[in-house]
Amino acid sequence: MQNLNVRRVVTGHDENGNAIVKIDDTITGKKIADEAEFAMIWSTDAFPSDNTDEFDGSQREIHRTSPGGTVLQFLNMYPGKKSKMHRTKTLDYGIVLEGEITLELENGVEATMKAGDVIVQRGTIHAWHNKTDKICRLAFILLDAQEISVGNQILEPVN
Repeated sequence: MQNLNVRRVVTGHDENGNAIVKIDDTITGKKIADEAEFAMIWSTDAFPSDNTDEFDGSQREIHRTSPGGTVLQFLNMYPGKKSKMHRTKTLDYGIVLEGEITLELENGVEATMKAGDVIVQRGTIHAWHNKTDKICRLAFILLDAQEISVGNQILEPVN
């Protein structure tokens, strides 16, 4: 499979307040089961974020989300593969960078997305299915969100 390598350039300030490049490196994706690779580019543990925090956000220990914070990650979904159904307590912006992917909701509704398409995922149970013979690359920005409640029922995250 194609390796997921993402160059990132992280800016900051020097001791005089001048803008500088703090990090210029490549993040290599990590294989998730046999279906995909994830590359954690940056995360924060608070929102609004502290732009003076010197911690490398790619090194934060998180599982999909950062409670109270934000996440930027890239995903290569392998051809013919499908994620499990899941829900996170986040507002997600997903951008298809290359290829094609089908969003599947728990009730069977599907939306097929191609390069340039964007999804705003608002805490629904969903899965991703690459029904093609090519890798699909996506970028996801996840922002911590309030719990979703419908009527008297809280809709819990599903991993």
